[in-house]
Amino acid sequence: MLPTKRRRLDAQFSDMEVVSPPPPAYAMNPEWRHAPVYTPSDTTEHQAFASPLASWTDGFSHDPGFLASQEELRCMLFTIAQSAAPTRAGSPADPEQGRDVEEPSRRERAAMRPALSNSRRIEYLKNYVGQVAPWLDMFDSQCTFRVQIPALARTFPALLNAILAISARQMERKTGIQDSFDSIELYQEAIRLLSPLLQNPDPKVVAACVLLCCLEMMSARAQDWRRHLEGCTALFDAFGINGFSSGLLQAVFWCYVRMDLCGALISDGTQSTLLRPSKWLAPDCEEDDAAHLFQAAQSPDMHANYAVYLCAKTCELVSDRTQFIELGVQNDCTGETFNRRWLRLWEDLQLWVENRPPELLPVQTTQTKPFPHILFLHWAAISSNQLYHTACILLLNSMSKAIKLRPAATVSPLWHARRICGISLANPHQGCLNNAIQPLWIAGRLFSHVSEHGIIIDIIRKIEAETGWGACWRIRDLELAWGYQVSRRERMAAQQQSPVAIG
Repeated sequence: MLPTKRRRLDAQFSDMEVVSPPPPAYAMNPEWRHAPVYTPSDTTEHQAFASPLASWTDGFSHDPGFLASQEELRCMLFTIAQSAAPTRAGSPADPEQGRDVEEPSRRERAAMRPALSNSRRIEYLKNYVGQVAPWLDMFDSQCTFRVQIPALARTFPALLNAILAISARQMERKTGIQDSFDSIELYQEAIRLLSPLLQNPDPKVVAACVLLCCLEMMSARAQDWRRHLEGCTALFDAFGINGFSSGLLQAVFWCYVRMDLCGALISDGTQSTLLRPSKWLAPDCEEDDAAHLFQAAQSPDMHANYAVYLCAKTCELVSDRTQFIELGVQNDCTGETFNRRWLRLWEDLQLWVENRPPELLPVQTTQTKPFPHILFLHWAAISSNQLYHTACILLLNSMSKAIKLRPAATVSPLWHARRICGISLANPHQGCLNNAIQPLWIAGRLFSHVSEHGIIIDIIRKIEAETGWGACWRIRDLELAWGYQVSRRERMAAQQQSPVAIG
């Protein structure tokens, strides 16, 4: 167990004792008074992880208009979850099944027209298709976010505004624009149009909510990450949407849980995903049968999603063990139970890598130093293999002395760490860049040489420059772990040794 984890947990709970946070907005509204702080993982007693150096932010996340609208959307989603939870309503129907929820009137369809000129709207739509949709469709060969969702948005203004908002925000972040208000105005307009539709959310409404959540995450501080996810978590849990829902909902779900997993990875072993992995499965599936459920899909995309699930299960196990040992939480994570869960999860991960379909195998591996270059052709192969290595590192770092593994390269955390970095070096596909930020942080802490540090920092900097996704705050955390600040000169020397392929 990392010693910093103990300090972070202590600081976390000492803060809870001293500081009383202000009541949330829904507590001030009579209609929301009984709505819970809806965290399906049943971890409401644990505050979000707050890294002392994870203070990256920009003006957007402090804008009063954005903060008010974000709280409004969050509270609306909590309210809907509260009203739906007792009945455990089924997943909303697919767009092809039956009639959609109330279609917008001609007046509503025209409501967004004055917000942007046609040329500006086209610019944001083109940027969405070329720059944003690829990372939303990272594990989806059907390209739902690039093809299907824009088509549905033609007659659904709330969804169209959500698309335009996230695209505008990405362009603002990537180009460093500080005084543009397009993304906030579009974000607020999307929420206004969603408000009357949330009582019976169909897939287009759910997709709009996830797009707005992605927009929030792009600029969120690490300590606010989970707060931005809670509303969508409540919506998915209340309506029983899972990784095996049909059609559009399945693609939207996996896009959301990848963000949820990133939130768990940010917590550094102190928290699981907000939506517990057991709720990712079909309602009639036991967790022991998860492997068969994913295999039955016979799809490279679902095998990649299985890696996301296994990494989430790893975060759940590590956080359960941390809370049991460090905080005395009675979660039945005793030594014997922990060892049994650990070995089962390790076996599942090794079976995942052994049973990869051809699409998820590397097409070339070059043994270069300090990191191998491992090239994949399938989008989902890039991130799913990184998540496999990430999960292995987390497990190996938490392995008890009672567990004995057969000697092999795979039992070395450093071996997995080198492959995480090597995958990012060899695969510049934009759709997979931002998903590599947390694996690179987990891997990066294991290296000790300045040349390795310089390359990792350069990768992270180029990810933020290329995608607009906030990443550089992780550099400060890495430098804290390394004990020194890597200079530009050292970074340039490292890049000459192993050039970064991004961009």
